[in-house]
Amino acid sequence: VRLVESGGGSVDAGGSLRLSCESFGYPYTSYCIGWFRHAPNEPERVASIDTDDEIVYADSVKGRFTISRDKAKHTLYLQMDKLKPEDSGMFYCGSHRGNCPLRLTTMDYWGKGILVTISS
Repeated sequence: VRLVESGGGSVDAGGSLRLSCESFGYPYTSYCIGWFRHAPNEPERVASIDTDDEIVYADSVKGRFTISRDKAKHTLYLQMDKLKPEDSGMFYCGSHRGNCPLRLTTMDYWGKGILVTISS
């Protein structure tokens, strides 16, 4: 299983970026998938989609970020609008067989991450 992120880069504050995460070799039909910071050792959820399609956002991104996926393309997206300098950092795609775990350190799979830089 591989998760490959793309779409990062540098923009000015107030701008937008869209991250993509394409999954390869993923045999599961029911799973948790999402975007995280500080993975894999101290992951923090940015946004995730659970097995029942429940979406959870971190409070800091509510109203600015939108998570979505295209199952046919095996791709997860994160549309990030109204970006702030404090959004800067590495974003990781993570996935887990079954429901999203309470302990995010137990997520089954992580991408290598992609850098987002927001200039003030």
